[in-house]
Amino acid sequence: MDKNRVEGAAREFGGKVQSAFGDAVGSDRHSAEGRAREAAGTAENLYGQGRDALREAAGEASRYASDLYENAGAYAQQGSKVVRRKVNDSPLSALLVAGVVGFVLGFSLRDRDR
Repeated sequence: MDKNRVEGAAREFGGKVQSAFGDAVGSDRHSAEGRAREAAGTAENLYGQGRDALREAAGEASRYASDLYENAGAYAQQGSKVVRRKVNDSPLSALLVAGVVGFVLGFSLRDRDR
């Protein structure tokens, strides 16, 4: 938990108490100061909640990236096996696809040389 959340909650509570005291004794100054302190505490608490949420999201993204990094080799190996199996099953189709890909790449790079 972020320290801003704790301090904000404490400030908010103190503002409520001061505001209630000001209302009870009829002091507009104490009541206004209490409401201002309560609003500042609420804002600080929300800021702390935002920081907590950001920290949690960053940790989740880090765990996801770490998992992806650790398993990238397995994914590449699995994809390679699938491609190898498809090429072995129908070599003519694989040759045709490779030719089309080569033609498209050559055609798209042809204009860059000029």
